Amino acid sequence: MTQSDSLLDRLEIDCPIISAPMAGVSTPEMAAAVSNAGALGSIAVGATNAAGAEKMLADFRGLSSRSLNVNVFCHRPAHANVERESRWIERLRPEFERFGATPPASLKEIYRSFVEDDEMLELLVAAKPKVVSFHFGLPPLDRVCRLVDAGILLFGTATNLVEAKTLVAAGVNAIVAQGAEAGGHRGMFDPDSPDDTLSTKDLTQLLVRELDVPIIAAGGMMTGGDIEEVLRLGSSAAQLGTAFVSCDESLADAGFKKALLSSSAGSTLFTRAISGRPARCISNRFTSVVEGVSPVDVPDYPIAYDLGKALHAAAKAKDEFGFGAQWSGTGGSRARAMPAAKLVATLREELAQARFIGENPARS
Repeated sequence: MTQSDSLLDRLEIDCPIISAPMAGVSTPEMAAAVSNAGALGSIAVGATNAAGAEKMLADFRGLSSRSLNVNVFCHRPAHANVERESRWIERLRPEFERFGATPPASLKEIYRSFVEDDEMLELLVAAKPKVVSFHFGLPPLDRVCRLVDAGILLFGTATNLVEAKTLVAAGVNAIVAQGAEAGGHRGMFDPDSPDDTLSTKDLTQLLVRELDVPIIAAGGMMTGGDIEEVLRLGSSAAQLGTAFVSCDESLADAGFKKALLSSSAGSTLFTRAISGRPARCISNRFTSVVEGVSPVDVPDYPIAYDLGKALHAAAKAKDEFGFGAQWSGTGGSRARAMPAAKLVATLREELAQARFIGENPARS
C-alpha cells in the first residue's frame, strides 16, 4: 500500500483531494459538498470563537456524515503597540475619507490564537472531527496530546523542512507542504523570519525525501492534471484553495469572485499590510495603496486586519470591492465557477485522464 492509499484509508475518503480551509471563504455547505463527493472538505475556525465553530460543525453534520478537516490558527498572540497602530490608522485615514467614512479610533486583536483558546480545544476534543489542522505553527504539546488522545488525525502546514520536522516531532500525522504559489496566508511559524519561498514542487519533493509521513502538496493547483503532477512527485494528496473560491457555496463576495474570474487574477503578490502577516493576494486597490510599506510599520497580526476589514467595509458600502482581502494563488486565472461537488467530480475526471495519459504516453 502506498503512502497515498494509506492516507486515504485513514481519512476515509475516495480521492486524494482536499479543499483548503479558507477563513472567510470556506463554509460548512462547501465542506459537506466536497466530502460527500469523495474528497476531504475543510472549514477554518481561526476567525471565530468556540460558539461559532460549534455551529459550523453542526451545520456540516446536518449535511454530511463523512470526514471533515477543521483548521485552527496557531499564531503567536499579538503584541499591541499603540503608537504603531495609531500611525497605521493615520496612514490609511485618507482612504476611509474617500468613501465618506472614519477609521476606528483604535485597533484590537480580532482573532484568538488556538495556542491559548481553551474553549476551542474542548469543543474539538468533544466533537472529534476526522482531522484538525494547524496553520502558523504548533499549539503547546499538551494541546496536541489532547487531540491525539481523542483519536483525531493532525495535519500541520510547513513552508520549509525545519517547520516540517518540528511538526513531525510533535506528533503531527501529515504535513501540508505549502508552496510559494499558494494563495492566502503563508503558514510560516515566524512571519519575521526569512522565507525560502520554495515552490510547491520543490518543497513537496524535499519533504517526501526527508520525512516518513504523508505529504500533502498545496499551492498553485487548479486542475486534475496539476494534482497528478504532485502525486507523481510523491505527495499523498493535494490541497486546493483558490480553485474553490468561485464555487457556489463560497463566502467570497461578488467583487472577489469577479476579480478571480477576470484578467486581474493573473497578477498576485505577497503583502502583510492587509492583515499583519505575509499573504498572497490579487493585486488590487489596497495593495496599490500600501505598495512599498515597510513590514515594521504594519501592526501585528491580526491587529492590522482589524483596520483592513474596516476599510474594506467602508469601500464596499460604496460599491468598491478593491480593498478586500482577495487571497489567491498563482493559478487563479484558471478558476472555474461551479458547485463544489461538480468541481470535485471534474477534478477526479481530469486526474483519471492525466493518469491514463501518463501510463500510456503514446496517447498524449
